[in-house]
Amino acid sequence: MSQTVDRALSILPLLAQGPADLGQVAERLGVHKSTALRLLRTLHEHGLVYRQEDQRYRLGARLFALAQEAVENLDVREIAHSHLVALNDRCGHTVHLAVYEEQEVLYIDKVESRYPVRMYSRIGKPVAITVAAVAKLLLADLPEPERRAIAEKLDYPMYTSRSTPGAAAFLKELAVVREQGWATDLGGHEESINCIGAPIRGADGRVVAAMSVSAPNVVVTAEELLTLLPLVRRTAETISREYSGTTRPKKV
Repeated sequence: MSQTVDRALSILPLLAQGPADLGQVAERLGVHKSTALRLLRTLHEHGLVYRQEDQRYRLGARLFALAQEAVENLDVREIAHSHLVALNDRCGHTVHLAVYEEQEVLYIDKVESRYPVRMYSRIGKPVAITVAAVAKLLLADLPEPERRAIAEKLDYPMYTSRSTPGAAAFLKELAVVREQGWATDLGGHEESINCIGAPIRGADGRVVAAMSVSAPNVVVTAEELLTLLPLVRRTAETISREYSGTTRPKKV
């Protein structure tokens, strides 16, 4: 990267901390004021910085518009897919990716198990919201008032003896999921199917999607599936870093 571009880009994180005058920018960059002014003018021409009436500079509206446009155009499925396939290659089990939209949790990607026993889940199909691991992860990230409002409106069908029986139990489980950062469905939807999941987060730390690994008891026991949790969480963290554009892995 050329020195000029490097210096210009260095101005942006400085102004993200608050408005700064020409002298402060020059001092931070270690350059003469004339050089700093030339860089600021270029950024100003592109709408990336704005000069206030007090002659201090702040980040420009164009920068925020570009950031919003970039976020809106991110396709979490496109980013995640190769990692889901890699996870499937390693463990052999069904891998799902899901999002929360309009009061429903929907599968948006699926990599089939290599084993003969297949799951009936389909891309675009809503999940069983009160028991699915991906649903718990997505709802657990919502603000507490919204979580409570949703939980109180839901029906709680008893798919199996392990299904969530009501709103109080569901809210308690969501609190646990929110704290620990992962979720399970151990026979809650189907007696013979177990599932473990982890969240995918955006740059702001909020959960944008959830991924899971599912397998029937005839292939692996619940205890055996749970041994894959570190791998599932690492995969989710890798996707999160690519999606958010960060490079430092989050601590588990």
